[in-house]
Amino acid sequence: MARSATAAVSRQSMDLEAIDRLEEKIKLLVSMVDRLRSDNARQAAEHSRLEADNQRLGRELEAARARLSDVEGASSEVGTLREERELIRARVAEMLHRIEALNL
Repeated sequence: MARSATAAVSRQSMDLEAIDRLEEKIKLLVSMVDRLRSDNARQAAEHSRLEADNQRLGRELEAARARLSDVEGASSEVGTLREERELIRARVAEMLHRIEALNL
């Protein structure tokens, strides 16, 4: 009888050790799930921030493209005005030359 009592206690002890190991594993899993949830929330916040930055940068890019287009248009207009100025300068020089020729 003492032998069976010792065996029963030994079995209970082994069962408790298995339950203790299982409890420790469950605690580790719960800790891991909490950490993963926290990481997920942090990454979701980072994703939202990056998405907002992306939209803002997209708007800035479009504004910069519009300004570039305006500058290119103005540059083209400046080129045209310079050509016209040179044409007028040449015509005025020709007129002055003719006037000088008349005075002689």
